[in-house]
Order: sequence, then structure tokens, then C-alpha cells
Amino acid sequence: MRAASEVGSEVGSDGGGRPAVVLLSGGLDSATVVAVALDLGFDVHALSFRYGQRHVFELEAAVRVAQHQGVVSHLICDLGLDRFGGSALTSPTLEVPHGRSEREMGEGVPVTYVPARNTIFLAHALALAEVRGASDIFIGVNAIDYSGYPDCRPEFIAAFERLAQLATAAGIAGRTLRIQAPLQLDSKADIIRKGLALGVDYALTHSCYDPEPDGAACGTCDACQLRLRGFAEVGVPDPTRYVSPPRYVGK
Repeated sequence: MRAASEVGSEVGSDGGGRPAVVLLSGGLDSATVVAVALDLGFDVHALSFRYGQRHVFELEAAVRVAQHQGVVSHLICDLGLDRFGGSALTSPTLEVPHGRSEREMGEGVPVTYVPARNTIFLAHALALAEVRGASDIFIGVNAIDYSGYPDCRPEFIAAFERLAQLATAAGIAGRTLRIQAPLQLDSKADIIRKGLALGVDYALTHSCYDPEPDGAACGTCDACQLRLRGFAEVGVPDPTRYVSPPRYVGK
């Protein structure tokens, strides 16, 4: 791993509250989690990754969200998960699925799953939490609209929290380490409602797995479809820029 870069270390001010590390991808869910953590009174240290993903638009969105929401710090770490392959999000030889029905999205583990990604991300977040003196790590995983990702399940979050207690000096010293996944039982519509109530600007976020070279969202990959369904259920327009007028395929 190359050295982490700190983006906009002056994007926020230390309010003297409890520190928390928040994993920030730049997508809808993670932007909402940053807002949740801030609303709970935490001083947010955001952590993002340049892990070999096929485009940079979500990472650029993470920078926008961090600056807009006023986090204390925002680190971007470089990882080489594309060297392993095995995912349509990191390998140029695997295609991102398009136009799948809700039933198809719920069957098996999709090719957009990045092997062990959340485990790797949380391990880095745990290291940063120890350095920052944080007892809380926030992640935007979701077990309802999770497209079959095994590392988004509540069982995984609970298991990693147990690991955090065993594998750190902080845990051995008696500090309780918590992996907070406040969206894990929410639907996409619930998440959007929560974010809107907290003032999240979803125009700053990016969800698409397979955007155009100019960043326009495809509207047909699983991530776009789940996002479109959420906004449709809430009854507000999705501010994302799509290639063409988007339409939720549905069941």
C-alpha cells in the first residue's frame, strides 16, 4: 500500500467531540452515514480508498461530500485490489451487469462483489481509529438492498466487532470498540429519507458502477437501479446526472 494522502485536512474543525472513523466511498449510503455520525455529535475522520476501481467518479464524490459536510479530516489510502481481480469493479475483462430485475439482483453473489473489500477497508479503519483515539467506526453497509454482498450482512459486522476487541491494543486495554452500521436494516428509501432530514446533498454523490467517460450514470446497473427505486419510493427526483432519462426496471 502506498502512503495515504490527506485531502483537505482543513475541511472541518475539531469540535472537541468524540472522534469517529467513517468509511466514505462517495456513494449515497456512505454520505448518509457521515451525516448520521455528525448528527450524533462525533468529530468525523473520513476514510476513502483508491483501490483499483474502474473509475474515479465515486472517489471524487467522496472528496465533495467530505468538504460539504465539514469533516475533521479525510484520508484517501491507495490499495491494489485490482491486482487480484475477481470483480467487475476492478477487472477490465469482467462486464458490469445491466438491466437486471429485482429478483435477479437477489440471486447469489454478483460479479460486482470485490473479494474481502469491506474486511480490508474495516481493517484500515480500525488502525486509523486506534491512532485517532476513536472507539467508533461507521460503515454504510446495508442488508436489505445489498445485492447479495456477503460482507454487508449483520453477522459480518458483529464478527468484525469481536475481532476489533481481540486484535487491538485499545481493545486489550479495555476500550470498547464499536462497528456502527446504522443503515444495515434500512431500505434505500429509508436511507434517502434519513439523509434528506439531515441535509445530505445527494447531488454530490455517485453510485453508478459503469458510468460514461464524462461521469454520467448509466441508469441500468444494479447500483443505479437500487438508487432509482429508492428515490421513486420517496417521491423526490434523483439529482444524479444520467446518460438518458432513467427508469426503474422493477420486478
